[in-house]
Amino acid sequence: MPASMKLISLATILALFATVIWAEGGVRVVLGEPPLLAFLAVSLVLFVAGSFTQGNLSAGVREDRDNRWVIAAFAALTLGLLGVSLGFDRANILTLDGDGVRWLGVALYAIGGALRIAAVFVLGRRFSGLVAIQEGHSLKTDGLYARVRNPSYTGLLINAVGLALVFRSLPGVIFALTLIWPLVARMDAEERLLEETFGDEYRAYRARTARLIPGIY
Repeated sequence: MPASMKLISLATILALFATVIWAEGGVRVVLGEPPLLAFLAVSLVLFVAGSFTQGNLSAGVREDRDNRWVIAAFAALTLGLLGVSLGFDRANILTLDGDGVRWLGVALYAIGGALRIAAVFVLGRRFSGLVAIQEGHSLKTDGLYARVRNPSYTGLLINAVGLALVFRSLPGVIFALTLIWPLVARMDAEERLLEETFGDEYRAYRARTARLIPGIY
């Protein structure tokens, strides 16, 4: 991961920690809630793991620039998800009671985050935050990509729902589903570019795989 992206990720994780601690009522409150501590610990582990990937923002040799708006949409919706989840938890409105819900959220948050980062590791330098074909680009059709074309996006959605459940927020769970809108736009753009680049090879791969969930979508 480029140094600039590492700095952005570091600032993001520090902001997340500060926001959660403030919204939940302070350090003592968070220390008294094991699921919240676990959430912060998982977030830190995901940040450290992500810093070792080769994910980037390279435009490569060919890019669909019309899709860049999705980056801003993801950022805005993620901030909205965090705000809605924390806000309703703090006010104890429309919350799903019980530590069991929080722990389920931690588990989904960890699983989704691990799946997303694993997919980035597998693609290496081919993984860009932009919709782009990289130098020497080739299709990845085995391993994590054998049955699902976008495991990193599957992980992102699981991670987002998990975050909402960590804070027991029913509105947060609903809000997490709004990420599907930019995700579909992103996948549409990627598939067009991959089909234009790899032709029949990509069409055959697309025909035998799911976009996000095998047997469903």
